[in-house]
Amino acid sequence: MPRLPFARRPLARSISSLIPVTVAIFCASTYAQETSTSNDTVVVTATALKVDTPLVETPRPVSSVDREELDTRNVQQLDETFRYRSGVLSGHYGSDNNTDWFKIRGFDQATYQDGLRLYRTGYYQWLPETYGLERVDVFKGPTSILYGEAPSGGMINAVSKRPTDEPRGEFEIQAGNRDHRQLGIDTSGPVTNSGDVRYRFVGLYKERDGDLNGTDNERYYFAPSLEWDISDETQLTVLASFQQDDGVPVNPFKLAYGTVQNTPFGKVDPQTNYGAPGYDRDEHTQTAIGYELRHALDDTWEFEQNFRYSHLDLDLRSTYMDYATGDGRTAYRGHLQRNGDIDSFTIDNRLVGKWYTERTENTLLVGVDYQDLSLDGKEFDDFTYDTVDIFDPRGGIVPVPDNQLTSRRIDKEQLGLYVQDQLRIDDRWVLLGGARYDSADIRNESERDNATVDETQAATSLSGGVMYLGSNGLNPYLSYSESFQPEAQTDPSGAIFEEIEGEQWEVGVKYAPFNWDGYVTAAVFDIKESNSFATRPAGNQEQEGERTSTGFELEGVSYLTESLKLTAAYTYTDARDANDNRAALIPRHMTSAWLDYDFAGTDLPGLRVGAGIRHVGESVDGSTTVPDYTVGDVMASYDINNSWTAQLNVNNVTDEEYVASCDFWCYYGESRSVVGSLKYNW
Repeated sequence: MPRLPFARRPLARSISSLIPVTVAIFCASTYAQETSTSNDTVVVTATALKVDTPLVETPRPVSSVDREELDTRNVQQLDETFRYRSGVLSGHYGSDNNTDWFKIRGFDQATYQDGLRLYRTGYYQWLPETYGLERVDVFKGPTSILYGEAPSGGMINAVSKRPTDEPRGEFEIQAGNRDHRQLGIDTSGPVTNSGDVRYRFVGLYKERDGDLNGTDNERYYFAPSLEWDISDETQLTVLASFQQDDGVPVNPFKLAYGTVQNTPFGKVDPQTNYGAPGYDRDEHTQTAIGYELRHALDDTWEFEQNFRYSHLDLDLRSTYMDYATGDGRTAYRGHLQRNGDIDSFTIDNRLVGKWYTERTENTLLVGVDYQDLSLDGKEFDDFTYDTVDIFDPRGGIVPVPDNQLTSRRIDKEQLGLYVQDQLRIDDRWVLLGGARYDSADIRNESERDNATVDETQAATSLSGGVMYLGSNGLNPYLSYSESFQPEAQTDPSGAIFEEIEGEQWEVGVKYAPFNWDGYVTAAVFDIKESNSFATRPAGNQEQEGERTSTGFELEGVSYLTESLKLTAAYTYTDARDANDNRAALIPRHMTSAWLDYDFAGTDLPGLRVGAGIRHVGESVDGSTTVPDYTVGDVMASYDINNSWTAQLNVNNVTDEEYVASCDFWCYYGESRSVVGSLKYNW
């Protein structure tokens, strides 16, 4: 892409100095298809406002990846979704087989599914299966106005597949390197002759070795759903899922010594596993059932209610590299165990009112949501359980006696009240304002620490924005948002961590002309977070004070011709810690581009090819510099006939060996992935 005029120097660390930056973008582009207008196709989603709204007409930073793109790139894990979008860093901890990792605009994020929180407490990680998703959205920056407690980076919202009006289905089989095997089925359609009741069933079996020697995972996944038009005014959608994982966890922790630093013994091989494959295990079962209810009270008001109950069982044994002993050859290994379960339910109630005058359109949202979580389990932690040879590790480990596990119980309740108003004036101005109040009660009992934390933390979050809707499709905007994240953990001295608060200013432009099949967005942002966490030399997390992130993002999806589609993104992020040093993990520059070409209308109808390149600039960890890296991805698919399609995807096509990041520990990036698939559609 062209060199940006200000890419050579750091952005000013004040939003006032970023506002004058002007970006001229002229390219054809495409918005991911979901809802059609008279002239083009635009993304309409409720993630930004909890009200269905075209993203190009809202002053909030949201990007979306639809099912077609997930299939094209054969996305296997949630954190692969936004590789070709701006502002989102993933893969910085390598390829983990039991956790999805993101950094958004330099900060952590929360994960939601269908607008409701997925709890990830400690090692109890809820993992959405990407085969069961219709779309994935990312809300960049503080999001507490609508979603309650959340880190300053924002939130990922995974949208489940839903029943369809027309009967349809697919069966897919996949095979690839690292002993990848997968079978999937997805069928949907009406249950009744009138079509007022519809169903969908998604099922999957998948197994694959991890990116470290001796690691693997096997998964079973089922997701039935039912949609019922109870009346002209009322619709009910029931969503359920069951997922079981059984494997050996990937622990990619390695030292700078032997990865980004040379040693007398050479470098450590990327696939080196410091765990104990014969003893480690990760048995993980998650079950959920919930519903979405929509009822029109009259021509103005509609009541909406989302509910989900979820249960997660975990039996985890995990051995990992901790820190060097100092003899130049060996390091301590840590070992942890978690054996317990989480029960949680969330409910979100909303009243949406819409009314119109000759010049205005007003949408008022009033809501109350409630979250309840209960964790009950046993745990073990020893950061220096034994030692291992860094360059010739052996996997054995002395088993932990059951009587060494101690109990842990966490109970958490959160109540949120929120209001938001969106006013549209003369089809030219969009004014947005909102406020939310949250109260969180958290009780954390630890037998190991012989301590109980019982905290009530509350916060008021504000949000606002203004956008001008240009007649040429150029929509500039200014927005402000806040976040709130309660903490009920303790530091090594037993002191309770302080709650974390974030705020963001953003100015940008969204460009989607009516006669173009595409979009381009550009934005500058400034985020401040209080009481941020940092990794200390011993590897533990401590709060260090205010952290900031200032940056620029450019993103677009475009059909350059009827056959050639371009997806491109650029991100500049200047993330700094409390001492005004560059924050670990976060590169200043990220660039990506993906091209799809469809051979329809040529001598090779049915053939489609794609190729992408991802560049991540250098990052730092104190005095350690992590070099930049560039990897490429390719795909090819061929429609054998109207029913059968064959496809091949290769990620990191050159099998580039690179260190993705360092934050006390260092992490190699994912090795080459090759997956072939054969799909039958009806």
